[in-house]
Amino acid sequence: MRLVIALTLLALPHPAFSQAAPQDDAIVVQGRLEKLSRWREAETDHVVVTSDGSEAELRRIAHNLERLHFLLSVLLGRVDQPDDTRKLRVTLVGDSREFDAMDLRNLRFTPGPWRSGFEVQGYYDPREDGPVLAATRYDTRVQLERGISLAGLLPDLIRSTSGGVPDPTANDAGLSSHLAGPIGAGAGFAKKDDPFAVAVNEVSVPVAAEGRIYAAFARNWLLTHFPNAYPRWYVDGFGELFSTIEVKGDGQISYGRAPEGYGRVLSSVHGAPVKDVLTGNYPVKSSADSRWTPFHAWALAHMLFFDEARRPQLRAYLAAIAIGETPAQAAAALGDLDQLQRDLAAWDNKKMPYEQMTYPAERVAEPMVRQLTQGEAAFVKGRLELGSRIAPPGADTKTIAARDVWLRGLRGDAARYPANLQAQLLLAEAECRSGNAPECLAAADRALAADSNSSDARAWRGSALLGQALAAPPAERPTRLKKARAEIARANRADPDNPLPLLAYYRSFAEAGEAPPDIAIEGLMKVVDTVPAAPGPRLLLGEALVRRGKSAAARRTLLPVANGAYDTPEREPAQALLGGGRTG
Repeated sequence: MRLVIALTLLALPHPAFSQAAPQDDAIVVQGRLEKLSRWREAETDHVVVTSDGSEAELRRIAHNLERLHFLLSVLLGRVDQPDDTRKLRVTLVGDSREFDAMDLRNLRFTPGPWRSGFEVQGYYDPREDGPVLAATRYDTRVQLERGISLAGLLPDLIRSTSGGVPDPTANDAGLSSHLAGPIGAGAGFAKKDDPFAVAVNEVSVPVAAEGRIYAAFARNWLLTHFPNAYPRWYVDGFGELFSTIEVKGDGQISYGRAPEGYGRVLSSVHGAPVKDVLTGNYPVKSSADSRWTPFHAWALAHMLFFDEARRPQLRAYLAAIAIGETPAQAAAALGDLDQLQRDLAAWDNKKMPYEQMTYPAERVAEPMVRQLTQGEAAFVKGRLELGSRIAPPGADTKTIAARDVWLRGLRGDAARYPANLQAQLLLAEAECRSGNAPECLAAADRALAADSNSSDARAWRGSALLGQALAAPPAERPTRLKKARAEIARANRADPDNPLPLLAYYRSFAEAGEAPPDIAIEGLMKVVDTVPAAPGPRLLLGEALVRRGKSAAARRTLLPVANGAYDTPEREPAQALLGGGRTG
């Protein structure tokens, strides 16, 4: 049996209903129309955004995310390069109470740690079938713990840190850019009549919801297209640098402007010492007395990006960490850290630059928007919750009990929509990942009844058959494994780019205690290329390479997991494969 690994075109979103071809002046509508929901989905070349807000807001955010993708591609030298990675799926969920009710737990994303009050209300999971992101759609405010007069204080503050980015690169795609400045009053000192700077404990700053979305998108972009072992402060700062993009309809986009309230935060919160942040010695948990906020992250990111003398130092620092050096060792590339501290403290006494890029508007197409049916919308939140509810291996009884409660609710919801593809796919995944092979098989069969061409449905059916094969008596196992692999191969042929069949095929050997053939490992390599930020496939590939004695390749594969920006359940196994602890 040969597993297909090839490139195919992505299918366009299917409409909410189908119509027969018109005859003369009449049309025939086939099937029962399902009611539409308030949820809409916008899709561009590189992102899918789902929202329960207005269509105008959805279009604007989705279009701006595609613009940001283009901007980052230009700045980091990837414009017009092939991109086979899975699209980021962004879900914008109501107000903060509705978002909190989902109880999404970030298992693979812990930014900061920020000062209490600045914790990011968002969810990010670089899953093995593609990254997902969720956020609220409404702006909030952060109450600062102490308010003081702002006049004349900024030069004396100890600033803080965050990451920079490589040099912008020239291109021949009809683009032009120029530096501009100054940044304006909102980023520096408050005006005399500023109502948020008049008394102790009455100073607050706005946190723009769209800024959080753009920052999260930029972080995912970096981890996807440059999947290296970056320190957390750098990834956080990279996102913050692009959180304040401004878009004009005439093909202009700018970045590097300071966030609103920047001056007020830096006047009220003394930043963590640069030396501690760069060497990884700043606190690991958020607290009321933490000296690190997204505004401080923006400050250092801005200086390191726009200061031409510092950019080469930053690249050398990141390159050292990428090959396994500790942050303390790599910090030597940045020179005298006390001088860096002084440079940062003086940075915003200057006219801080920002950059504006002009590009041909046709390079960034408008998103395609459709309205979800009620059946599709019913499982938008369940798709997000899945990542938090499925118990990892070795979970305690409390976690497993909570999963079972959630799973029973999902079964009830899916039973109301037996012919809904998304409902049955979600249930099939939840059942398979919970070790319930018969229930997974039943849900996968219902999904295939809804769409016989669904690669995902057939992949979960193959995974269910695999689970049953592994549980079968030894005499039956070879025949059952062959049947499971045949089903997985059918899923792969339906969509050769889908990572789910490739992962299932590899696992059909690894979990059966058999040596995976070359084609299975090649499939795993393709998965890592397709979802570079996902730690799970990297861990599987690293294990396979270690078993084959490919230590150098295993090291390259595992370092982003073992030493990466955010702690994950896969970190300890990856470190163990590399010899334990941070490598260097």
